[in-house]
Amino acid sequence: MINSIAKKETLVDFYNNLKIRLPEIPMPSLGMINDIGHFNVFNRAIVCSNLPSEFSRRDFYKISLIIGNGILNYADATIEIKERALLFTNPNIPYSWHSTSPQPNGYFCLFTDNFIHSKNESLKDSLLLRLNNCPVICIDHEQEDYIKRIFARMMNEMDGDYIHKYDLLRNYVQLIVHEALKVQPTGMVLKQNNASVRITSLFIELLERQFPIGSTEHSLELKTAQDFASRLSVHVNHLNHVVKEVTGKTTSEHITGRITTEAVALLKNTDWNISQIAYCLGFEYPANFNLFFKRRMNCTPRTYRS
Repeated sequence: MINSIAKKETLVDFYNNLKIRLPEIPMPSLGMINDIGHFNVFNRAIVCSNLPSEFSRRDFYKISLIIGNGILNYADATIEIKERALLFTNPNIPYSWHSTSPQPNGYFCLFTDNFIHSKNESLKDSLLLRLNNCPVICIDHEQEDYIKRIFARMMNEMDGDYIHKYDLLRNYVQLIVHEALKVQPTGMVLKQNNASVRITSLFIELLERQFPIGSTEHSLELKTAQDFASRLSVHVNHLNHVVKEVTGKTTSEHITGRITTEAVALLKNTDWNISQIAYCLGFEYPANFNLFFKRRMNCTPRTYRS
């Protein structure tokens, strides 16, 4: 029998849960999600609660302007947010959020993969690279005011009937992404939209396409820098050079980090045994997986699960 990973929260789940708590909020039609994608924007003070969310993946991207305090459990890390921050989450990484402020405040927008990928390659590249580093961007008062105005414009557009409003909304999303990129540490900012950035984006996209792992019969196909270089038809030394140049991390660091994140998610969210998880992650022998995990997490998979 094939086990399945803990169920993702889908857009339908999100809106059904929202309708239970806030029946007065109009529910959008989701019939065209697969064709044109979906976008929506919300005021956190209206739709969010102080109850901790479930630790799981979602099948949509989400950008949140958080004003206040809270605890983010993201993959295998716990991040405390104080006063104000931008939070980027994506369909590949499981997370949970617990607001520790008396009242949630700020905004968030959510959107599907095809909403951003179909018409905006530069936005696609920025999000892919941004979301594979730290998801939290600390901001100051001035940046908070600027981003609040962008979210307010989003909400106004959602209520309007401008024929090209979704193109405009993509531009607003891109403004927020660029504001986040501007305040990244110097070594992590995308230097220019050139061939190096493009190759790096393709590498990260290939890496992310392998996740999440949904069954015990799945095993990673691309596991080494050479595997990815062959798929991208570039020399492995060139791939290593451009990935390091653009992201500040080596190709191997990206691969091992992503495998570790998935290992943690599988240990937390499935009842698969260690051997099954090892096979899914591309390890021929469980002992090799145990050594890999212990180097990364300072404990064995069995100890981490217990």
